Amino acid sequence: MTVYDGCAVATVDASGTEYSSGHVVVSDGVITAVGPGPFTGDAERVDASGCLATPGLVNTHHHLYQWATRAVSVDDGLFEWLKTLYPIWAGITPEIVGAAARAGLARLALTGCTTSTDHHYVFPRSGGDVLGATISAASTVGLRFHPTRGSMDLGVADGGLPPDSVVQDLDTILESVASAVSQWHDPSPGSMLRIAAAPCSPFSVTQDLMRQSAAQARELGIRLHTHLAETHDEDDYCREKFGRTPVEYLSDVGWLGPDVWLAHGVHLSDADVTTLAAAGTGVAHCPSSNARLGSGIAPVAALVRADAPLGLGVDGAASQENGGLADELRQALFAARLRYGPSGLTARDALRIATIGGARCLGRQDEIGSLEVGKRADIALWRVDGPFHADIVDPVDALVYASPPPLARLLVEGRTIVVDGVLQTLDVEAAGHDLRTAARALATVLP
Repeated sequence: MTVYDGCAVATVDASGTEYSSGHVVVSDGVITAVGPGPFTGDAERVDASGCLATPGLVNTHHHLYQWATRAVSVDDGLFEWLKTLYPIWAGITPEIVGAAARAGLARLALTGCTTSTDHHYVFPRSGGDVLGATISAASTVGLRFHPTRGSMDLGVADGGLPPDSVVQDLDTILESVASAVSQWHDPSPGSMLRIAAAPCSPFSVTQDLMRQSAAQARELGIRLHTHLAETHDEDDYCREKFGRTPVEYLSDVGWLGPDVWLAHGVHLSDADVTTLAAAGTGVAHCPSSNARLGSGIAPVAALVRADAPLGLGVDGAASQENGGLADELRQALFAARLRYGPSGLTARDALRIATIGGARCLGRQDEIGSLEVGKRADIALWRVDGPFHADIVDPVDALVYASPPPLARLLVEGRTIVVDGVLQTLDVEAAGHDLRTAARALATVLP
């Protein structure tokens, strides 16, 4: 049993309980006590004075393979950016994906993330276990992982956006999802690895794939994920092809429900927000990527007011070259205020979205996302007593408004992943070298 003592504590529980000086006790990967003042029981003591303890951050949308193609097509919107990058991504291999995933997950860990998703939907015809490469990387870094077996079956020849070289047929996709679930999915409490199904987007998959993926996922007991309502172009596409808005299309193909979370949700009407909230369908808000691609600002305040599950995502590093999750709290706060004014979002709203909100999107709210007795010990200890944060009286404000504070500790399932800003599970310099090699391999097909 270990006690992290003397820290400020933001539990992010339903009541928003906080302690200016308190403790968190961990035993066998589970939180066994949280409270004010020093802990008086028998335990190994870690002095956490000068730190803020929060739940580990939850990343609800990513494309880890994209870490090998950063800063390409930097001045284009989504559709042109995709048209440039799809042919490059057709050249990925398990070695390239593994290198990109290790670097991306290391960056997440060093910015307070304890749980990450990954939306992998590019499966080259040359083969290779690219999904397995991301899973291996997450195991190495030590993060709780929710990879999705993505898919595309609508190539250019059939009116879709991706080149035909990176799409698969329906039967192959369904068989691959079933195989991934059989091989890797762990539904047990405290699971470190769960699989979801994730057809890519309305402009890269058929209606048949959407419907059959939903039916298969519910039969297998896994969650569903896709991109939706990211750009005006997508809205125009859905109206032209389906005679529906993106959310209406989602309803038509059986994709509204508490087992679904969507990436972006930038262009949602008030009626859309009400529909998603009523269905319990989640949204992964990716403010930096949406800004980088000029896609717009998601209606975050409306989603919060409606109590829709709302998480935070970094998105792929090819559309958001930073890749750090702690940075997204500030980005989410500022983007919401650009849309709604200074009351659009608070620092505590941003922290809630990044923790328990993300846990709700993944169906893990009973296990992670807040510091409460019985929950898994996924904990971030932020050092807020340094020269760039100590003058801010409120430690949550220090975390969200200022630059991300250094990490004193990061725990996943009670295991120490980061100490004093140093990743304990992976040689970051070696990971960077591998990433550079992977990026050079893909650069040979740059336009």
